[in-house]
Amino acid sequence: MAVNRYQTDEVLGANKYYGTAQATNAIRTAINNGTLLFETITLAGAQRLDTLAGDIYGDGSLWWVLAAASNIGWGLQVPPGTVISVPRIEDVLEIL
Repeated sequence: MAVNRYQTDEVLGANKYYGTAQATNAIRTAINNGTLLFETITLAGAQRLDTLAGDIYGDGSLWWVLAAASNIGWGLQVPPGTVISVPRIEDVLEIL
């Protein structure tokens, strides 16, 4: 089943659209001004963001949160040594 990036996400809740420019910009702004705290992970091997999001958030469709927080663009596969910023999903919900 294909994922529509404009559908409502169960984790984010009603009226929270994921993968949109507004949501991405809100996450990046909050990271940059220090209002969205995060941990970092340095990838040891090539990994996909959707797999990583599935491990961290329990939902691979939230890969875009990791991409936005890490300012790495929209590539799903990232090379070894890439530093990934991982905000708590509850904190992301507060800024969206």
